[in-house]
Amino acid sequence: MSTTTVEELAEVAAPEPFWTRQRRLGVALILLGAVAAALFGALAPSKDARFTLTEDASGAALAINGQLGAVLFGVLTLVAGGLLVAGLLKRWSNALLVTGIVTFVLSFLCWQVAGQFLALEDTLSGTMDLALPLILGALAGVLGERSGVVNVAIEGQFLMGAFGGALIGTMAGSVWAGLISAAVGGVIIAAILAVLSIRYLVDQTVVGIVLNLFALGVTGFLYERLMQPDAAKYNTPPQMPRWRIPGLADIPVLGPVFFHATLLLWIALALVLVIYFGLNRTRWGLRTRAVGEHPTAADTVGIRVRGLRYLNVLLGGVVAGLGGAYFTLVATGSFTKNMTAGAGFIALAALIFGRYSPIGAFGAALFFGFAQKLAFYLAAIGSPVPNQFLSMLPYIATIIAVAGLVGRVRAPAADGIPYVKS
Repeated sequence: MSTTTVEELAEVAAPEPFWTRQRRLGVALILLGAVAAALFGALAPSKDARFTLTEDASGAALAINGQLGAVLFGVLTLVAGGLLVAGLLKRWSNALLVTGIVTFVLSFLCWQVAGQFLALEDTLSGTMDLALPLILGALAGVLGERSGVVNVAIEGQFLMGAFGGALIGTMAGSVWAGLISAAVGGVIIAAILAVLSIRYLVDQTVVGIVLNLFALGVTGFLYERLMQPDAAKYNTPPQMPRWRIPGLADIPVLGPVFFHATLLLWIALALVLVIYFGLNRTRWGLRTRAVGEHPTAADTVGIRVRGLRYLNVLLGGVVAGLGGAYFTLVATGSFTKNMTAGAGFIALAALIFGRYSPIGAFGAALFFGFAQKLAFYLAAIGSPVPNQFLSMLPYIATIIAVAGLVGRVRAPAADGIPYVKS
């Protein structure tokens, strides 16, 4: 006969707190739904909002009255929030949350697109382009932080990767040499971070900030001394080609984005799956998580804590360096001073917002990319909503996530704590 402790009985008998995470999210969705239905519905003109497959107004995939759509999707957000507050469909709470957020965004879009058109293929393509370096930077952060090393130096790794890709790519006349050099540039910053933080126990956040400034100074100096005086010799790298997969590239909307793309995009998508599988299904992943959560216990069972941290930080440098290659070998075709413009810090925010998970970081990077693409779209159509407001949304969402409204975001227990073998 099984025995039951007093603590277990008390836990069963204790009533569930009313203000659970689910109900807090429900209240937030109710407020968002009320704003969407009332404000967006009142401001939206009674004209069709057209969502097209092509980059012009032809080939409409969906047309809905802007005013009606804003109200309808706002009401759906309210319903999702109400179900969460009522405690119904508990098993589907995450699906209700996602539904509420998506319907709120659709309500906003119905207001903004009314009388205009939104090209779905262009929007998805722009989102992926803007999110690509963020995905790679966030994955670099996952590798370091799940091992217990805070990587604030993603921005510096981006800069060194972009600079190395442009310089060596130009001198060698090969985009692949530039890609390899970009990875090496990221590894250089990662190696300095690893040595100072793991071997010499320097504060990891301070080291990361210093390395960002170091990369900014070195690349800026070499740009002025080498690249600016003779751009043809040092700063005209070849562009990474877009490869087309026959058949798959003809799929509407998704095909041109994912199957007529650069190798860098396919590498990023593959890395998301590989790192997720590796962390959760392999011996390396088990040891990495052990080192990030309880390095002393990992050491007692024979895991080389420092060695694994070195390895993962250096692997993160390779990934972040590839993210830096995007700026010169894909996006612009040349290097300029401070061209990453804080993208490394946005990748760090995506890492936190994604709860230190490869899949979560990927989703957060897509969200950030979509917000930036939408800001560009609103500026192009002359929207009364300032595009700076949309640019703020990813950071506001990160603050909300860290503050605990959408659930506690917990870093690995040993993250940022140097390991000293006793």
